[in-house]
Amino acid sequence: MYYDRARQEERAMQKEKQRPAALLITLTALLAPFAATHTGWAGDPGEVPASPAAPMLSPPNGADPCLMGALSAPLTLADAVSRALCANPKTRSAWVSIKLYAAEVSTARQSYLPDLDAAASEDRSDIHTRLNDEPFLDTRSRATYPEGSVSLSWVLYDFGERGNQLEASRELLAAAQANLDLNLQQIFLQAAADFYGAQAAQASVDAARQIEDLTQSSLSAAHERMQRGVAPISDELQAQTAHAQAVLIRVKAQAQLRYQRGALALDMGLQPDSTLTLPPADQSIVVHSDFTESLRQLIEAAKRTHPRVAVAESELAAARADERAARAHGYPTISIVGELNRSNEPLTPSLGSPSVPGSVTDKQIGIELKVPISDPLWKRGLIAQAHAQVQIQQEALYAAEQQVAADVWNAYTVLQADTDNLANSEVLLSSAHDSLEAAQHRYEGGAGSILELLTAQTAFANAQQQRIQTLSDWRIGRLALASSLGRLGLWAVRDAR
Repeated sequence: MYYDRARQEERAMQKEKQRPAALLITLTALLAPFAATHTGWAGDPGEVPASPAAPMLSPPNGADPCLMGALSAPLTLADAVSRALCANPKTRSAWVSIKLYAAEVSTARQSYLPDLDAAASEDRSDIHTRLNDEPFLDTRSRATYPEGSVSLSWVLYDFGERGNQLEASRELLAAAQANLDLNLQQIFLQAAADFYGAQAAQASVDAARQIEDLTQSSLSAAHERMQRGVAPISDELQAQTAHAQAVLIRVKAQAQLRYQRGALALDMGLQPDSTLTLPPADQSIVVHSDFTESLRQLIEAAKRTHPRVAVAESELAAARADERAARAHGYPTISIVGELNRSNEPLTPSLGSPSVPGSVTDKQIGIELKVPISDPLWKRGLIAQAHAQVQIQQEALYAAEQQVAADVWNAYTVLQADTDNLANSEVLLSSAHDSLEAAQHRYEGGAGSILELLTAQTAFANAQQQRIQTLSDWRIGRLALASSLGRLGLWAVRDAR
């Protein structure tokens, strides 16, 4: 009989030891739906682009547009721009900022979920009671007491503080997305400008070599005439000076070409000494207007849609939401609260009686009205700070609109001048070429002077450089106007070389 009683006590002790584990399993089951709900609120799909360049490159089937192969040979403008959009640290930083603000939106959403906490403990006791005069009444007990509790607090109404905080987070996320678009526009334009700059530098080298060959031919003709005694030595010396100057210009042009290629390589995330094969600049340009609206219409449209303005508008909306949240802060909150406690500690039925095994379960649920007392005392300063931030963002929006208007005006005016100069530079180059041919024939026939020939050569060299620069400026100016309007995209360079 003693053996059976000992086994029963041992089984009871094992059950008590297993109760905390069972309690934890129960708590886990209770928390699982809420954990799944929190996970589902991590953020809406589509808030964060797949890659920094995804908003502009529009990859098919959701593929990563930044997974590229070898460089195209010759390098195309679309390839150079795409690589620059993916490689530039500004676009990657703006992309990571979107992730940051998307996480803040998720955090703001989670404030609508209940706070559920659980606790579990296990206490071991060893109680030894001794009576000095009655030793046979001494007792000793060892026991394990598992305890567990679950508490719930769920804010039902807070006068709009959480809603405005969520709205502010969403507006900041929208600002981060617009900021990525703005950075993509700027990097796009910079890469295209460097590409056209490299093409212009390459054309300048070719033109400089042509002028160097012409001056060498003039030097040979002057030397021959001087040898025959029909021209003074000064003609040869002037031709020699012109040739040396042409060599100097060609060397500087080659250095400028290396610089432009290095800048373009850095735009694409490559080393500046990377080998780039550029196609020759197309000399034939069909002038057409991609923007048929009037200048005033272009400016008004840019104020509505430009990413710079979108950033300022979203930041202003976020500041206004923060001000409303500040006003709601310090108001009462209404919450539902609940608690469940269970303890298996032995109970004492009455004073002086021995403890007996048992358990206590305590269940509570109710509505809590929480009225802050100290918060309203300093809420005025918080509201004043939020209102001042709204005023700052209002001025920032006005400044952004003015900057956009100025950029459109400047780009439109410059492009108009560059468009007019396309025909002017072509006429200038044709006239300079004809003048040079006439001067060469006159000098070789003995009717012209060396000064006339050198002047014609200089005029032709200048006309070549102006034509090259005009073509490059027009191409860049066209993209600059699109960028100032916030409309720059691969459509502008897909067929360009």
